[in-house]
Amino acid sequence: MRGRLGRECLYVPSCRFGLYVALRHWCPPGGRVLMSPVNDDVIFFVLLAAGLRPVQAPLNPWDGSIDAGAVPDSVWPTLSAVLTTNLYGNPDPAPELRARCDALGIPLIEDAAHAIGSRIGGRPVGTFGDASVFSLSKHTAAKAGGFLAIADPGLRDALAKTRDDLLVPSRFAAELSYAVRPYAEAAVRGLGLRRAAWATLGLLGLVEREEIRMPLRPYELALATTRAPDLTAHHSWIRVDMHDYRLAPGRTRIHRIGRQLGRLDRILGDHRAGTELLLRTRWAAPGAERGGVQPLFRVPLLVDDRDAAIAALARRGIVVGYLYDPPLDDYAGEAFTDLSHAPEGARWFARHALPADPLRAEEIIEVLEESGARYPALPHRVSGGAGGG
Repeated sequence: MRGRLGRECLYVPSCRFGLYVALRHWCPPGGRVLMSPVNDDVIFFVLLAAGLRPVQAPLNPWDGSIDAGAVPDSVWPTLSAVLTTNLYGNPDPAPELRARCDALGIPLIEDAAHAIGSRIGGRPVGTFGDASVFSLSKHTAAKAGGFLAIADPGLRDALAKTRDDLLVPSRFAAELSYAVRPYAEAAVRGLGLRRAAWATLGLLGLVEREEIRMPLRPYELALATTRAPDLTAHHSWIRVDMHDYRLAPGRTRIHRIGRQLGRLDRILGDHRAGTELLLRTRWAAPGAERGGVQPLFRVPLLVDDRDAAIAALARRGIVVGYLYDPPLDDYAGEAFTDLSHAPEGARWFARHALPADPLRAEEIIEVLEESGARYPALPHRVSGGAGGG
């Protein structure tokens, strides 16, 4: 990854853990961080764990990227940092945000979990920020690992020490579970038992999200924030969907991650080909192909009745994940975040975005055609150009 980005890179067990390390290094406790309201709630809790105040940004309604021009002038001087999302691999306007941060003397941190292989301004996503964090469990399907890329290589040792101080020692049981998981999942897929498996997990109380967003538990969260910065106090929120997020890697994980990374160029090629097919459909955002086709992790198609589309895809055995609805300011409220000054774009995008897996592009197109999925009407109060791609 150092060779791909031209930056010093530090292995971390997960993107969320790497982001916490970066935030603790670059942002003073009590600082205010501009972020996207259409993001995983886990990332929101990482900011709170770092002792920071999230500030929700206006979004481009077409692709969910930060609309820097719609951020009020009065907000910029109050910020301690800006955090991008690069949702589904669609780049946020990193060159503009970099210029804003430079003028203010604050760091830009890039969350590139979905964006390995994406580019903007002729450069890879992850090469604009003081730090950027990537996930190796997304495109590579390694289901573990990530890395922290830094602009100043002289900071590597200090960040490595922070990482090592926060890691939990590797456990044999966790390594064994990681080793056998791909074979168990392959068996479930091969037997056509995916929906039955999910139902069983629900009956056993092992599904942590009954809705798209996890339960906020505001009273407990308020108590946890009094201890911030503190990763342990926020552990029950940050661990959701990835309980090994701060586990030191064993040899099995490192070996599998390395093997999957060796296939990255082929994987990115497959994602780009599927993305191109999906962006040719009537459910793609206008101008989505402008600037070239990215190897998107998911392609945010826009549909009027998303629940009906999800149900139609489920009947074909296609599970839709990575939904981020409602926006974080509607989810958490002003007790825990500064609300967006222009929330309509984020609400519209969060309600209608259907994250389509480009590796199953042809099947998804067929299902949406058969189900009669319609493109949503854009309310007059929502404005914004088709940017970010």
